[in-house]
Amino acid sequence: MRARGFTRPLHFGGAMIIRPAKPDDAHGMSTILSEILKVWKSERASDPDYVRSFYIEASDKIQCTVAVGETGEILGFQSLKLASENNVFDVAVGWGVIGTYVKLDIGRRGIGSALFKATKQVAQLAGLANIDATIGDKNALGLGYYDAMGFQIYQVKQDVICKCYKVARL
Repeated sequence: MRARGFTRPLHFGGAMIIRPAKPDDAHGMSTILSEILKVWKSERASDPDYVRSFYIEASDKIQCTVAVGETGEILGFQSLKLASENNVFDVAVGWGVIGTYVKLDIGRRGIGSALFKATKQVAQLAGLANIDATIGDKNALGLGYYDAMGFQIYQVKQDVICKCYKVARL
């Protein structure tokens, strides 16, 4: 079910490029993830080696996409993985699993929307029917973002809300 994602960068208003993540992006992605996890008071790993192995080079990766600013700075990233048997996300086998991370000080500028536009294309090419987003129930920004992208609640668990995006067929 691995799809060939987009290979040429997508340009947004000349100021931002959306492209697949490369190993060299791990440091910039790690910085973003570390800042977010600090706010969440999470002890989850976020160092560059973890980012490289869990997002950029993961065996269950469908695509990991970055938003890059004019100066080459990573502004955000979005991961799309395939849920397999006994996946750590506890998501139905064959679904996509999404994670979105944008620099905290630059939200609400279209970065997440641009990332999701690319991710939707990749999900269609991969033949996914559904994408899961599991969000902390106190994460108002995350819940609002996935609502705006068209995700719908399908399950509520302790401390998290599980949302689903129905992928349009090609």
